[in-house]
Amino acid sequence: MLRRPAHVSLQALRRMYTATDEVVVQTIGDKGVITLNRPKALNALNLNMIRQITPVLEQWDKDKSLIIMKGAGEKAFCAGGDVRAVTEAAKTGDRFAYDFFYGEYQLNALINRLKVPYVALIDGITMGGGVGLSVHGRFRVATEKTLFAMPETAIGLFPDVGGSYFLSRLPGRLGHYLALTGYRLKGPDVLHAGVATHIVHSEKLAELEAALIAEKDPAGVLNSFNDADLAGRPFSLAPTLQDIDATFAPESVEEILQKLESNGSEWAKKTAATLNKMSPTSLKITMKQLRLGKQKNLQECLQMEFRLTQRCCAGHDFIEGVRSVLVDRDNNPKWKPATLAEVSDATIDSYFAPLPSGEELDFSLKSAI
Repeated sequence: MLRRPAHVSLQALRRMYTATDEVVVQTIGDKGVITLNRPKALNALNLNMIRQITPVLEQWDKDKSLIIMKGAGEKAFCAGGDVRAVTEAAKTGDRFAYDFFYGEYQLNALINRLKVPYVALIDGITMGGGVGLSVHGRFRVATEKTLFAMPETAIGLFPDVGGSYFLSRLPGRLGHYLALTGYRLKGPDVLHAGVATHIVHSEKLAELEAALIAEKDPAGVLNSFNDADLAGRPFSLAPTLQDIDATFAPESVEEILQKLESNGSEWAKKTAATLNKMSPTSLKITMKQLRLGKQKNLQECLQMEFRLTQRCCAGHDFIEGVRSVLVDRDNNPKWKPATLAEVSDATIDSYFAPLPSGEELDFSLKSAI
């Protein structure tokens, strides 16, 4: 049985269905190209786009030999999801907040199970929803302009779109560091961290795309375009990787902060200051999701994260974080609870608890988005 139709406001319906050019779909022979076409909004992903992309990918997995995903404009692949709309809906209990994450996570899982080679050209800003559109595919091509981050703990959320899966599998404790601090990887960093599979100069992207469409071996084409100069540039985190592994080794945020204090370096002080600005609840959720995520497959991680989104939408910090960072931009969120000590294990466990019957993310209902 499909889940019941969404109940959304008229404003939300207009937002979802009037912008028909938010996604540009092109078929070139047996190849397909999808362009996220909201350059003024840094190609931020909304529900309308999700609902356009999903059936296209499902069909192309049956009759195409290659899929390319890219962003319009020169600034971003996709800067994230439409969290402002989500939190506005969450304030009133509007079901839009449910439908957005439900559709987004179904799309993330679909990208992961595609049989057809999938190439994400992650040129420019790639955060949040843009991460979900790229990291689960077979190939991720960064450029010198790529800016990759998962900054959700700063807005009272957590690294979602499968973050519990891919971040927990990065080398050492790098994934924990990126997840908790929101550190921004730039250019070659994205390749060195294991997020991108290839890197090219942005000026070569059009040529690369043409070659991918013309040739039959996408892996061979990508390898031939892989830029040795960019790939050979140093990893910005290389000098601190040992410190990251040591200080982020504990399984609690409090212990990590103690390790950073003991370390005493300028890097450690800055890192501790960053963590102390984040939502204490989000930090503790993130620690648990990464611990659990390492033992789960992607679909299981997304089901877990879907539960977390619904609890975050019903709570305080997500709405407050978006207000502070994205709406009023005062960058002065009032977290509740305000300290790590006030966030109990029981509270965190409640975020991970099963949803009511019929409300869970169900991958058997592919047409339900």
